[in-house]
Amino acid sequence: MTLGARIGVGAVVLVLIAIAIGVWYVWKRPLTVYAMMNRRALTGAGLTESTADSSIGPQAYWTGGAGPTLVLLHGAGDSAGTWSSIVEKLAPRYRLVIPDLAGHGHSAPTAGPLSVSQVLTGVEAVMKQSPQEPAIIVGNSLGAWVALLYAKAHPDRVARIVLVNGGAIVGDRPDLSLVPKSREEAAALMTQLRDEKADPLAGFVLDDVVREAGNGPIARLAQTASEMGQFVLDGKLHELAAPVDLLWGESDRLFSLAYARRMMAQLPASRLTTIAGCGHVPQQECPSRFRASLLDVLTMPPPLPAVKDAPSEPPSPTVPPGR
Repeated sequence: MTLGARIGVGAVVLVLIAIAIGVWYVWKRPLTVYAMMNRRALTGAGLTESTADSSIGPQAYWTGGAGPTLVLLHGAGDSAGTWSSIVEKLAPRYRLVIPDLAGHGHSAPTAGPLSVSQVLTGVEAVMKQSPQEPAIIVGNSLGAWVALLYAKAHPDRVARIVLVNGGAIVGDRPDLSLVPKSREEAAALMTQLRDEKADPLAGFVLDDVVREAGNGPIARLAQTASEMGQFVLDGKLHELAAPVDLLWGESDRLFSLAYARRMMAQLPASRLTTIAGCGHVPQQECPSRFRASLLDVLTMPPPLPAVKDAPSEPPSPTVPPGR
């Protein structure tokens, strides 16, 4: 075999090895690969990644677009890339700010217990890098909780809020564990988070859900569960100054429509918009319909405070005749 032929065979072997490694990695780490693809999509949409210094370490965030500031906060176990399917339509209208929440994606801390307080600290650090005009904040799941906490702590920095299948009051499903320990438990959890007509996830994806649940941000957040009560806003939502839209995937059984309505009963200015056939993470499960619904909500004027019935006048005392 000539030298050129040997080089050619060697190159083919290297390519085959690279393909085999890639296939193996996709099979063993599909969620990681999916997150990488979503991050590349953010870059493809013209966004750039930066970091903000904070007391808990550097916080990664993506920016791009022009217009009023629109902040997108993802849920637990997710990352900034979860919004990749909708940013292309948003960037011409808004200046986008999309953080990796603390302990997620490229944001510190990378190990150890993770608290809601740290997540809020990370968002505060990113928001300090933004223009000082009040921003619109859209939050999904944990991101919705943190959006409400941030708005309560910094009312002057928030123009309005859009909650996507999440909030800051006690949930309805204490029976539902977000840390499955087997493929079967992961499959059962997914049926609660996704629409019943959604295609079932492949077994190797469910295995990675179990791995991530046991070692990733959700497991780290679970280690500080005893501290979370101080960040629950039951009985305090009436203190929020910012108007709130609730944009809800109807098929979510972790945070149901009943949960959304319980929040609305406490919020001074709120409005509910639902998306049929979508679950807990609608920006991923049904991105086209979610994007259209979000744009519709943002185009509408913010919800106004509910008008309470004025107390009726007490009846005039009856004056006896001749008096």
